[in-house]
Amino acid sequence: MKTVRNVTFCLLVVCFLALVGCGKKADESKPLNEVKAEAEKMSVEKLRSMALTYKDAIMAKKGEVEKVAGKLKDIPVAKMLGDEAKGLKTEIEALNKSVSALKERFQIYYGKLKEKGGNLSGLEL
Repeated sequence: MKTVRNVTFCLLVVCFLALVGCGKKADESKPLNEVKAEAEKMSVEKLRSMALTYKDAIMAKKGEVEKVAGKLKDIPVAKMLGDEAKGLKTEIEALNKSVSALKERFQIYYGKLKEKGGNLSGLEL
């Protein structure tokens, strides 16, 4: 139950930020060299803001992975090779790739923030 509450809370935070229009969004397809170049020019406040944006996106994707994994767990063992299970496994793989891409970009902002001596509290993954 605690995990469900945490996931729900993370999803609500992400939805709230999306509705408020928090500026830039976490973009998992943005080239890493572009992210690095932008991070070089950012202030400590902007770096922290971007790191938080990516952290929230990562937490939301992890919640999606858990949700799909829960569906997969409910499938009987005899049907694990069926189309439904294969589809869920494919979805989990895609979500995990997305999480990895977001983490790579998060680490760039986090690393630059750390280098500049910014506040790292609340940025733990």
